[in-house]
Amino acid sequence: MIEIAEVLGSSHSLLWDQVKQIGVSHAVAGIPGGQGNEKGWDYMPMLRMKNAFEDAGFTLSVIESAPPMHKIKLGTEGQEEEYDNVCTFVSNMGRVGIKTWCYNWMAILNWMRTSTTIPSRGGAMVTGYDHEMMKNAPLTEAGEVSENQLWETLHEFLERVVPVAEEAGVEMAMHPDDPPLSPLRGIGRIMRSVENFQRLIDLVPSSSNGLTFCQGNFALMTDDQPAVIRDFGKQGKIFFVHLRDVKGNVEHYEETFHDDGPTDMLECLRAYRDIGFDGVLRPDHVPTLAGDSNDHPGYSAIARLFAVGYIKGLREAVYREQ
Repeated sequence: MIEIAEVLGSSHSLLWDQVKQIGVSHAVAGIPGGQGNEKGWDYMPMLRMKNAFEDAGFTLSVIESAPPMHKIKLGTEGQEEEYDNVCTFVSNMGRVGIKTWCYNWMAILNWMRTSTTIPSRGGAMVTGYDHEMMKNAPLTEAGEVSENQLWETLHEFLERVVPVAEEAGVEMAMHPDDPPLSPLRGIGRIMRSVENFQRLIDLVPSSSNGLTFCQGNFALMTDDQPAVIRDFGKQGKIFFVHLRDVKGNVEHYEETFHDDGPTDMLECLRAYRDIGFDGVLRPDHVPTLAGDSNDHPGYSAIARLFAVGYIKGLREAVYREQ
């Protein structure tokens, strides 16, 4: 059965208690802070974080961050130190028993929005992207970076890190570019189509090389998400799921409530059920509701609790059909 998770900070908080109280027992976390000279990807910080979650009744299933990797992605000086850190990180994930690593190939720029205060249902605020507003945006410090360059660095990365992940028993789950279009401020983006994700899988075939199926991004790549879920699922390549939705197109879109977008969420859950997906799914990028802070757009605590309840209802419905 699909397991529902929530992304949580690495130390105990009110949200930990709230999420546990609504029946979520799987956690997704970032890299923890270290003590003294420790790096977050060292063994002891990761072990302490995993134990903290377990002591609170959670299974820490996914790490959704990475040591610095921009030099690796760009193929520039200093990448060997980054490779050492990434390989240490992946090995330590295996040592402490964390199964899945969600990472991305967005160089310099991470997920990008042109607005974080778009009014949505009932006055809730959502994020959105308008490519027209980016036409005059300057290049980054990296200048122009081609898609070919990123494919070359990705291929090298997979050849070097996938064997480490195989030995550690870790799944590497590539997240799509967000937004999935290219270029942005001169930097190519390659994880932006269904075909490119198949290319990723085929570059270095391995049980450790797969993807994060982020529905908000895949909604901008295909009109038939359930079919794509079934295709990648038959290959055993969906390691982790982000459930969210958007309305619009890749150059102009805004995020929605989980129950208020164009995607047939029930049919997507049926697809995950049909492929036998028993991994972790978490709600992603929720609206900011009245009374909650918009300091971290997309991660309103109240709306995340609503989303979990909605997803639990979908899950119960699809499994009752069997």
